[in-house]
Amino acid sequence: MSAELEKDAFDESVGVVREANQRGVPLKLIGGQAVRLLCPEYPHRARNDQDMDFASVSSAKRAIMEFFASRGFQGDPKFNLLHGDRQMYFVTADGRTSVDVVMDKLNMCHVLVFKDRIDRMPYTLDVTDLLLTKLQIVELNRKDVHDLLHLLSAYEVRPANESGTIALGRIGSIVGEDWGWWRTVTGNLDKLAQLADGEHRDLVPEARKFDPVDQIRAIRADCDATKKSLKWKLRAKVGDRVQWYELPEEIAH
Repeated sequence: MSAELEKDAFDESVGVVREANQRGVPLKLIGGQAVRLLCPEYPHRARNDQDMDFASVSSAKRAIMEFFASRGFQGDPKFNLLHGDRQMYFVTADGRTSVDVVMDKLNMCHVLVFKDRIDRMPYTLDVTDLLLTKLQIVELNRKDVHDLLHLLSAYEVRPANESGTIALGRIGSIVGEDWGWWRTVTGNLDKLAQLADGEHRDLVPEARKFDPVDQIRAIRADCDATKKSLKWKLRAKVGDRVQWYELPEEIAH
């Protein structure tokens, strides 16, 4: 994709969430464009597509449909009718860009529920939730590592559940309840620390505010220290003998 088209796709996505926010529609950026918006001083990664990825809540389904219609976006009537409580699909007025809206929770390798946290930040999901959308991926690729290292370089790890930070309380509440989540997150943190000091050292921003490896180690230590539920302890006894994650399937539209 040319730099001009890439810029247009990003600018349009940001324009969409800003207008939605002004109208009181709970629509937030997720994925690489959200990381780019939150880390504007760092080199953004090139995108090979122009898709827009958003998060919202099912209670705002009608408002979302009306908002996109007002911008000339075309919805997929059948798909949105059948799956609109968990995902909605649109294309921009020119038909050039696909628009996916995930509702209430992200259901990939693990389930991340964000329904009650949608308004913590104005234009994106909360920083901690964005980090978790990447840490739940069982097989990280370079773009996932890029996004993780940028967030970890820009936002401080803090104990309390504060918006605009990487909140240990939020991470601990998830990994302490679900052994599968803990297994994937801790494995990725260990891998990420190695990559940041080795193969993917080039992805660590020079203008970083925080040392991402130090922050990774802080999160990793807290994952081990956080209180574990009975369900967690029972599942831990089974360990890796049983698969602890799902392989996400894209819903056809």
